[in-house]
Amino acid sequence: MSSEEQKRQFELYKKRVAKRGKPFYPHAMFDDTVMSFVVVSVITGLACLWYFTSGPEAGDSGVLGPRYTEEADPGTTSFVPRPDWYFYFLFYLLRIFKWPESVILGTVGIPTIALILLILVPFYDRRRERRIARRPVAVVAALLVVASMGILTYKGATAKESLPAESLAKVPEWVQTQGLSAEGEAGARIFAQAGCLGCHTYLGEGTPNLGAPDLTAEGAKNRGIQFQIDHLKCPSCVTPGSPMPPFENFTNEQYQQLATFLEESKGPKGGG
Repeated sequence: MSSEEQKRQFELYKKRVAKRGKPFYPHAMFDDTVMSFVVVSVITGLACLWYFTSGPEAGDSGVLGPRYTEEADPGTTSFVPRPDWYFYFLFYLLRIFKWPESVILGTVGIPTIALILLILVPFYDRRRERRIARRPVAVVAALLVVASMGILTYKGATAKESLPAESLAKVPEWVQTQGLSAEGEAGARIFAQAGCLGCHTYLGEGTPNLGAPDLTAEGAKNRGIQFQIDHLKCPSCVTPGSPMPPFENFTNEQYQQLATFLEESKGPKGGG
């Protein structure tokens, strides 16, 4: 567009504003500022209401819920962690893009590219035409984005996790496939009940998260019983940087059984 045409369009814009409405600056900016202030004030007010009506002096209850709850138990066998509903689409992307080959693309690459394209819309979409019927590319792109996020959100919301009861039912199959001893079978039951399949995979079961390895052939690495026990008690001490939480509530017998299970897991039929 030539400079003369730009000047003509700007003059036309000013005439339309003078005739039919108010300019964006400062009126629209003022409205946005007031609305932003209202939203922040409401959030701050709710936070204050929650804080000052809860706590020990109020019996740890409150209008908007308790201030304190029980500490998280990393060794729980019943809780299945899930994100808030608006992150379900990203949650399901973790199932599509596997660690470590392509997980960065799914968790960082695609969302970042989409955000950059959205930010750049005013710079690469300079057409003055805004009628939907005259913008097929933009309409199709928007519909594809909405459909993709809708499908991924639905899939993430309905995705089934490996629950302890379901995992426990797999133990006889693990015993037969791996040729586990009686102590290894006891360890397999602990493994199934402790929620390990929430991050690890074993003989095709479970969900790989945060780079947690497949433990089907963990015993083939010949790390030893003591290594497994030490790793269970303090993963980050044995493997610096490990995101795995420590399991501190097992008895010495349970540590021994679980470590035996891991060491006997050498692949189908003990690696034979």
